[in-house]
Amino acid sequence: MLDATPLTEGWILRHEGKSLPAEVPGCVHTDLLAAGLIPDPFLGRNETEVAWVGRREWTYEVELPGVGAAGGHDQTDLVFDGLDTAAEIRLDGRVLGSVRNMHRSYRFDITGLSGRLSVRFASAYTEAEAVRERLGDRPNAYPEPFQYIRKMACSFGWDWGPTLVTAGIWRPVRLERWSTARIARVRPLVTVDGTTGRVELLVDVERAAVEAGLRLRARVGGVTADAEVEGTSGTVRLEVPGVQRWWPRGYGEQPLYDVELTLLSDGGALDLWRRRVGFRSVELDRSADEHGTGFTLVVNGDRLFARGVNWIPDDVFPSRITPERYRARLTRAAEAGVDLVRIWGGGIYESEDFYDVCDALGLLVWQDFPFACAAYPEEQPLRGEVEAEARENVVRLMPHPSLVLWNGNNENLWGFRDWGWEERLAGESWGEGYYLGVLPRVVAELDPTRPYAAGSPWSGSWERHPNDPAHGTHHSWEVWNREDYAEYRANVPRFVAEFGWQAPPAYATLRRALPGEEPAPDSPGMLHHQKAEDGNGKLERGLARHFALPEGDFDRWHYLTQVNQARAVAAGIEHWRSHWPVCAGTIVWQLNDCWPVTSWAAIDGDGREKPLYHELRRLYADRLLTLSAGALAVVNQAAGEWTGSARLRRMSVDGAVLGEAYAAFAAAGRTVTRVDVPQELEPAGPKEFLVADADGLRALRFPCPDRDIPYPRPEFEVTAAPGSVTVTARTLVRDLLLQADRLDPRARADRGLVTLLPGERVTIGVGGWETPDPDAARSALYCLEPHR
Repeated sequence: MLDATPLTEGWILRHEGKSLPAEVPGCVHTDLLAAGLIPDPFLGRNETEVAWVGRREWTYEVELPGVGAAGGHDQTDLVFDGLDTAAEIRLDGRVLGSVRNMHRSYRFDITGLSGRLSVRFASAYTEAEAVRERLGDRPNAYPEPFQYIRKMACSFGWDWGPTLVTAGIWRPVRLERWSTARIARVRPLVTVDGTTGRVELLVDVERAAVEAGLRLRARVGGVTADAEVEGTSGTVRLEVPGVQRWWPRGYGEQPLYDVELTLLSDGGALDLWRRRVGFRSVELDRSADEHGTGFTLVVNGDRLFARGVNWIPDDVFPSRITPERYRARLTRAAEAGVDLVRIWGGGIYESEDFYDVCDALGLLVWQDFPFACAAYPEEQPLRGEVEAEARENVVRLMPHPSLVLWNGNNENLWGFRDWGWEERLAGESWGEGYYLGVLPRVVAELDPTRPYAAGSPWSGSWERHPNDPAHGTHHSWEVWNREDYAEYRANVPRFVAEFGWQAPPAYATLRRALPGEEPAPDSPGMLHHQKAEDGNGKLERGLARHFALPEGDFDRWHYLTQVNQARAVAAGIEHWRSHWPVCAGTIVWQLNDCWPVTSWAAIDGDGREKPLYHELRRLYADRLLTLSAGALAVVNQAAGEWTGSARLRRMSVDGAVLGEAYAAFAAAGRTVTRVDVPQELEPAGPKEFLVADADGLRALRFPCPDRDIPYPRPEFEVTAAPGSVTVTARTLVRDLLLQADRLDPRARADRGLVTLLPGERVTIGVGGWETPDPDAARSALYCLEPHR
């Protein structure tokens, strides 16, 4: 049987004649940080102090244990699951090979060899700049050469991320000793017909003994099947009766089935491959209709409104991301009502741990191929690297039922048409051959069970604008960049794959990230942790459209920017969900951060939830109420019918009820219905607003910007008990927020913004706060106040 030995101990990192202990998997930055040789680049402005690291060469070394004697096996392989990025591998001075792709694994035959193993990493800058020099400059969104090397693009910085250009053995490395033959690749095609599951395992083997007779045996769901290996390949087919289908969360359960494949010879078992699969069907309906061209995911025959979030690498040093961290972050997404996670194209193909969690939680995965915001050369050897990495990762990820869509790139088709690339490129390659040629061919050949989209945004054809909201996927960035978020309501895209609004991280996150600095919107550390072009200017202009700007009051600024982020995203999702099935999904930019930063994330770089996170729990719930002028939309994404009566109240900001009515509604499962609001209940002017309540849910409509509303001075009572804070309102209290991390950095509140009418009460669960004190709780409570 194949014997695998992890190589995790005894590594050292060499640089300019010096050495230090190295952790594998890991990277140069984390090793230097552990040795106390660089400051934490996440704190203050330390990022600039460590920029030199990405410009140097580094060598990892280890003495291989007992390689010379293969332990009775025919062959010994050295296997790297991931090398970041441009490296030369030597054993006892002999060159085993050179690599240039972070997104691939590598295997070297070292049978009979022993000695010192060294992996020398060139600077990714040096490698990328050499390619750029040879091929010529091509446009991108940032002044860094990330498109010239197959590496995580956001290592080179982004409008939410630091420039920390890594190097290292970022995924596990091991020795594999084997005899006769081993399993080289398994390509599982998993389909379902009624209650019959079908698993077809297409297997490639590598032989050490050409003449040996080999066979395959597979088991799944109590069914066993055998097949012969002819040459170096074989196929095992199994039919499994009575299977339970795998469903996205909110639509059904997520049963998973163990698949076990054994490679056998007359002498017994040689190698074993195990995975978990789920039986489900997935389609992408891109048919034309009277509204344009759709983009609707269909799982097991059910059409879905995708409640999505965009995912970036959860740490700029991905080797630090543990299975527990994946589970915590993705569980929080599921608890917010999310059912789809888009892995963005400037990052990585995530580890198996990520997709395993999504399989278990019922989170659909949209996987971008790693191309983002740049014109990518198609010349060799880059073209060969792209195809090789695509082939490997498509096959690697195929077992996961959560994976439902392959997407060619992020914003590159749009960039070619709109960002001046077409003129600058003057006929040079820029990636179109990948997105419309290589990648769809690889997916069609290897994984015909899943749909492929050429890019996001993409309207399906060059005959239309790539970001046409009426066709395919749409990225809505005019709002954040130039317009008020009320403009989200100006159109109904078929699928909104990116949109969002910025806010700073939680207060405790800022205090940790900016030691010794009193934060202000324009303080040095705050500006350093704001990477977006004119980010603070956009935050301020976005605030000014709705609020009187809080001059010189950082705490109010911090609170209002977080309110504005939640309000902006709510404006989009409420509008677009209310137009299902024309609009078939929203993917918020973004769920997470890779360091402490002002960004579009719902969960900040220290893992603390912003108010946006809690707002997503309301916006992505199965049932949602939303008000627009003259109508109440009743959104029912649950399977069963929702019937009831909505209580409609026209109120004054002083708390008086000026008019009231009840409106019956009936919304079938997975549908939206609208209820007319009587004209006499429409709020007239800044002193009035409309409230709709049904089955514990509420919608509010204030017809004027907050800066024009004469709010009363908020009055409320606060009590505190172990694990909770209770607030009782005596006046209208709008957008009440308990910033629990101001009580204790470990404290978390279980809800975000809440609006209370006079006499109403809310109890906020608080974890991690050991000494409940109502005065302290009051000091951490924020709400909208009258203009000063």
